[in-house]
Amino acid sequence: MKSKRVPIDEFDQTLRETVAENDQVFVLFFGTEDPDKNDESWCPDCVIADPLVRKWVSKVPNSVLLEAPVGSRSEWKLNSAHIYRVNPEISLKAIPTLIRWTKNGPDGKLVEDECADQTKLEAFINTKA
Repeated sequence: MKSKRVPIDEFDQTLRETVAENDQVFVLFFGTEDPDKNDESWCPDCVIADPLVRKWVSKVPNSVLLEAPVGSRSEWKLNSAHIYRVNPEISLKAIPTLIRWTKNGPDGKLVEDECADQTKLEAFINTKA
């Protein structure tokens, strides 16, 4: 598994390039790390889900995990016009969210607690796009 951190302003271009070059692309949306929380995400569900998502995505041969931080707690919680919320392909409602992305666009997602559910993660990862 390759992973790549993608700033918000580079997301669309990076996603297009990655999907064009790879068959197994997963995008993880999460709360940005907080220096006041030992550089862990400000989102407790994201902290729990992160190692599990990485574990399962790493089992997919030649997979790519795009890491898409949504920003600080206030940038996410207080901004109903956040680009990831209003982008019709993403329509992000909550974090963490894991989306499988194909050349045809999003193809399934896990949201919040589902990202930390081993059974749901395994089924999601093993479903062919």
